[in-house]
Amino acid sequence: MKKTGYIIVILFGLLLLNCTDDLLEKEPLDRYTDAVVWEDPLLINSFLLSQYAYTPVMVNDATTMFSSWDGSPMNRDPRADGNLRYWFGNSAQTFGPGLSIEISDEAKYTSGAWANVVSEKANGISSDGGMMEWWENAYYVIRNLNEFIEKVPSSPLSEDIKVIRVAEARFLRAFSYFAMVKRYGGVPLLTVVPQLDSPKELLYPARNTEQEIWDFVLNETGEIAKILPDVQDEYGRATSWAALSLYSRAALYAGSVAKYGELSGNKLTGIPADLANDYYTKAYTAAAKIQNEGPFDLYQEDIDNSDIHSRIQNYKNVFLVKRNVETIFAKQHGGQSFDPGGGTTTWSWDICHAPRPSVWGQGNYQAPYLELIEAFEYVDGRPGTLDREYVESRLWTMEELWVDKDPRFYASIWTNGTPWRDAVPSNFGKDTINFHRGLITSDGTMMTSFSQSYNGMPVVGDQSYFHASTGIVNTGFGIMKYLDPNADNMVWLMESRTDYSIFRFAETLLNFAEAAFEIGKPNEALLAINRIRERAGIQKLSSVSMQQIRNERRVELTFEGHRYWDLRRWREAEEKLTRSFSGLQYVLDYSTGKYKVLIHSDIDGDQTPNFPRRCYYFPITKHRIGQNSNLIENPGYN
Repeated sequence: MKKTGYIIVILFGLLLLNCTDDLLEKEPLDRYTDAVVWEDPLLINSFLLSQYAYTPVMVNDATTMFSSWDGSPMNRDPRADGNLRYWFGNSAQTFGPGLSIEISDEAKYTSGAWANVVSEKANGISSDGGMMEWWENAYYVIRNLNEFIEKVPSSPLSEDIKVIRVAEARFLRAFSYFAMVKRYGGVPLLTVVPQLDSPKELLYPARNTEQEIWDFVLNETGEIAKILPDVQDEYGRATSWAALSLYSRAALYAGSVAKYGELSGNKLTGIPADLANDYYTKAYTAAAKIQNEGPFDLYQEDIDNSDIHSRIQNYKNVFLVKRNVETIFAKQHGGQSFDPGGGTTTWSWDICHAPRPSVWGQGNYQAPYLELIEAFEYVDGRPGTLDREYVESRLWTMEELWVDKDPRFYASIWTNGTPWRDAVPSNFGKDTINFHRGLITSDGTMMTSFSQSYNGMPVVGDQSYFHASTGIVNTGFGIMKYLDPNADNMVWLMESRTDYSIFRFAETLLNFAEAAFEIGKPNEALLAINRIRERAGIQKLSSVSMQQIRNERRVELTFEGHRYWDLRRWREAEEKLTRSFSGLQYVLDYSTGKYKVLIHSDIDGDQTPNFPRRCYYFPITKHRIGQNSNLIENPGYN
């Protein structure tokens, strides 16, 4: 790596450290050389910490929202280069985490984020790629990690620290390859740093098979799970349990690709079907080890069995209480970091997803579909599907409309009537979200203009005003998960302080249940699913099917970056993501204070979602092939 490359990476890593006195004694940044970096423990540590920050795919699969054909946009000076600030500001911290939500069947784009996602969702991924890519940036990070792995063994770090830090680097490298293989299938597997005089096949590498990449991820995480400590000296570093969690997730994905996917003739995409059981068994074994030997459990500290509402707050606290018993590996967020538009411990989830007034503009960047709301069952185990004709036939209070829903619904979704601090007073009084869009007068006249009012009551509620005034169609719902209505951290970008759970114990149980069912152990799958349902406060199942396991996964892990990739690995995306979706419109009845509920069955309008079969893999793209003729394009993009 050139000296300037070290300066960029080291500068970024130093910003993660609270070592002011030590830094004052360091040489100026423009004097760092290869020898200086690898002889200084502080700089070595900052280099590795930079790679954690440079791996935003760990946070809800947030990645760059544009293609950078002139190399990784991370390879820039964070103090001076606007591209880097833009990239970070639109990946892990702000819009990026929402992309995997709005490209799936969880929610629709409304405003504030990358509008091109609407086209991608309606037409499929283009042959030029461009959305949620992890290629240029991935190989930049992988190159840094490979160099770290090569250099650290001869550094002045103590022997035990060397082993741990190298294992951390291998974990981050495995995570990047995991993110790549689930996008592209087989990719070039690079584990050394190419030099100018390296063999041509290293400078212009061909793609490995998809199976080889999955096996690499599993071999690496399996080995480093035995090296990394159970608890790190600094919270947020990879542990043995994080490695084992990645192993379990990757093995489950590989099993699904083998069972439900197709093996291409060149084996660059797909895995032989007869290997599915082997991968599922690996996922099952790893998840079982976490359950049986790990210190983790489902968070249940705030449950009062006499109060069903306590289960709502308990589930919220799974994501709000830092370092709780359910968290296996988390990305910490500590508020504003070094630079508006960029940073390392920053996040802007709240300002993008909260309701008014704690938002940038209208907030509500992703509006959950009615179909997702219907996936949440009732507490007695009844399906959550609404009788839509009946719903539209009468007036409702919000309590009547949503009574006895799974407590996770209230903890994951906000809607009309949801309590929220400082919400503009209206029909509900203060501190309650006012999401109506339309008003029925005393004589039965329907009023719809956002600029009108009736006897002092706005025709359009405060939460709907911006969307109504700009013609945006909302679904009637917002994302509550990860939001803390009592926190003063939503006044501007990057001030969220809620940590993000990269791996949590509930996913371990769901991985276990799915893998167990796939290898013929339905009773063990049932026990794992019922642990989750019991914590949620809904009726346990007497038997379980794969459809029920998948729906439980959909509900429990909603908005956590899983659904889009789950549908792809199950090869259900063609069906589930090629269809019209629905939303609600609340119309206030002035005389009764109740609501007429209108159901819009084609809420995406003329941009009906469509998932072509080619989209099970991202394109390699002509541009990359033009740079390296040894690369072969994926099916359907030629």
